[in-house]
Order: sequence, then structure tokens, then C-alpha cells
Amino acid sequence: MQSEQVESNDKRGKHRILAELKRLDQQIRFLQEELELLGKLEKASAACKEMLSKVETRPDPLLPATNGPANPSWDRWFEGLNDTTGCRCWIW
Repeated sequence: MQSEQVESNDKRGKHRILAELKRLDQQIRFLQEELELLGKLEKASAACKEMLSKVETRPDPLLPATNGPANPSWDRWFEGLNDTTGCRCWIW
């Protein structure tokens, strides 16, 4: 009775091992295919340079095209103080 149980456990163990080996073979084949595809692609730096040259030559359609400030009064907020001696602001 024990020998029958050992044989059935042994068959299940062999089946698990074979199933795992089959899965690993499938992964190996998939990775080999991926490597072949990557080998056929051009280098990323060349593709990036080409894309940058195309993107940089065209203006962004979502941004308005302006040659100067859209509202000149906004510049005063970014210029800083003209005379610091007249300022009596204290930060504590």
C-alpha cells in the first residue's frame, strides 16, 4: 500500500518537474525572440536625435507664440526692487 502511494507521489513530482521545465523552455524561447527583435532595432540615441531634431523645429501648438511678454505690466513683478533703502518692509 505504501509502495503504491510512493509511486503516485513520484509520478506527480515528475509531472510537476516536467511542467516547470516546459514553462522555462517557453520563457527561454520568448526571451530569445525578444533579443532578436532588439538586435534588429536601431540604436536609441540615433532615434532620439532624429526625434529631437523634428520636435525642436516645430512650435508647440498648445502654447501661444509670442515675441515678448504678453502683458508688459507683469514684468514689474520679476524685476526686483529698484531702491532698497526706501523699502521699510521687515520680515520677523
